[in-house]
Amino acid sequence: MKSFDLSLYLVLDPDLCRTHSMVETAMAAIAGGATIVQLRDKRAGTEGLIRIGRELMDTMAGTGVPLIVNDDIDAAIAIGAHGLHVGQDDLPSAAARERLGRDKIIGLSIEDETVARKVDPAIVDYVGIGPVFATETKPGHKPAIGFDGLAHLVQINDLPSVAIGGLKKEHVAPVFHAGSNGLAVVSAICGQPDPEAATRNIADAISALK
Repeated sequence: MKSFDLSLYLVLDPDLCRTHSMVETAMAAIAGGATIVQLRDKRAGTEGLIRIGRELMDTMAGTGVPLIVNDDIDAAIAIGAHGLHVGQDDLPSAAARERLGRDKIIGLSIEDETVARKVDPAIVDYVGIGPVFATETKPGHKPAIGFDGLAHLVQINDLPSVAIGGLKKEHVAPVFHAGSNGLAVVSAICGQPDPEAATRNIADAISALK
């Protein structure tokens, strides 16, 4: 049985993780309350992702926090990651499911109503909805949808969802009020002087809503 908590979803960014490495940032964030960690590095290549991914898997072992790999299914399989997140221009989710098997987590990015209505819950475990705001951590992203757009896409999709795109602590309440199960954050944790404290501030804001 797949079990995961989308409430505080950390997306690791190699450019922001300079003072603290991606492994250090991930462990600090987990200590602060992060519930899922995604490894995203578009420039590392498969071999580079495998190297850092294996280090993350070893270091995160026993924490109960899943490691999700962005886009690269070969790296996800080699790492033994808990799952894969794909976008609309990446490997089709059905093909990903066929290769990964039933026990792995698959997340899918959705940006508009057309895509949201086509998601197959027999294949996909959760959706990432956004971008809520424009963000520099993902160049070339689709237009921002705002909280009204987030609420609309949550409403027409039955799968668990995580909001993404320029989100910080002050956005916790509107994200959850829109019906999303959590928020994905990048710069609000990666690159912060104290990633654990930054994560705990967000986690406390989430706990206050529950």
